[in-house]
Amino acid sequence: MHDLPDDDSWLRDQRRAIGNRVRQLRIDQNLTQERLYLAARISRYTLQRAEAGEEIQLSTLLRIARVLGVSLGQLEGSPPPAPGGSDPAAGQ
Repeated sequence: MHDLPDDDSWLRDQRRAIGNRVRQLRIDQNLTQERLYLAARISRYTLQRAEAGEEIQLSTLLRIARVLGVSLGQLEGSPPPAPGGSDPAAGQ
């Protein structure tokens, strides 16, 4: 277990990093904001808030991640799974 820092600046930094990754993934996939927000069934304003690193709902991040074809972990900064890697859930 990790103790939280005395201030919440780490949250702001993490949200900004996630927003930057959302923006970069969208650009890498040649998606406009309009195509992404329509596909994710969210508003333009909500997507703009996500890309700016503002507070948004978890369900919104899940929608964005699904359209971009990534996991929440990848939006957070975890590396993508290795090709052909084992999926622990697949064996169940």
